[in-house]
Amino acid sequence: MILSCRDIYKRFGGIKAIDGCTFAVEQNKITAIIGPNGSGKTTMFNVISKLVKMDRGIIEFNGKDVTPLKDYEFARLGISRTFQDVKLFQNLTIKEHLQIAISASNERFFLNLLKGKASETMFINEVLDLVGLDKQIDTYATDLSYGQRKLLDLAIAIAKPHTLLMLDEPVAGVNPRLRDSIKEILRELNDRGESILLIEHDMNFVMDLVDHIFVMDAGRVIAEGVPEEIQKNPNVLEAYLGK
Repeated sequence: MILSCRDIYKRFGGIKAIDGCTFAVEQNKITAIIGPNGSGKTTMFNVISKLVKMDRGIIEFNGKDVTPLKDYEFARLGISRTFQDVKLFQNLTIKEHLQIAISASNERFFLNLLKGKASETMFINEVLDLVGLDKQIDTYATDLSYGQRKLLDLAIAIAKPHTLLMLDEPVAGVNPRLRDSIKEILRELNDRGESILLIEHDMNFVMDLVDHIFVMDAGRVIAEGVPEEIQKNPNVLEAYLGK
């Protein structure tokens, strides 16, 4: 297992956002966390990536207990993620966004891998080709459509050296054509050996893409299995549709 979360609890005042959540993510698989609004999915993502401090529980990554680590320490171990809302710098270009992703704490890695500016540009172009963002690399974020910003956000996450890619609603708000393109991008990444954990409300997208699903409701996992099992699970149907 690349990621293991055991007995995770998180309260916000009197509200139990996460109530004893336990699940594990297999390496080289696409795994989804689904559930109705307010079930704790994004809070769980934020707890995993250390943006929200949990009250108690254990998180292991690649067999190592990472529970006490700070967010930047955990990120350096190989976590890369996106957010529900696309977070870009409006005054930076596509190229500059990707340069940030592959620099800073990751500079030594890429000095060995890329060998100079020409190789850096080549790598950036390869990532943009992978996600299908057909814009000049000196284009500013403000000049991109919403769908193009989603693709740039995904490209940034891919460009950052990582062993687990966490995607929070990767197709939220995009048109059906772009949704299908993103599905194929994630399949291509998985074929290359990527481990992907995602949250998504689009059930057609999830059921046609992922290897394994965890269903959350009221802050805990109420079901897990392959898509065919989840579609027939009475606990899942009750969580979404009511009794």
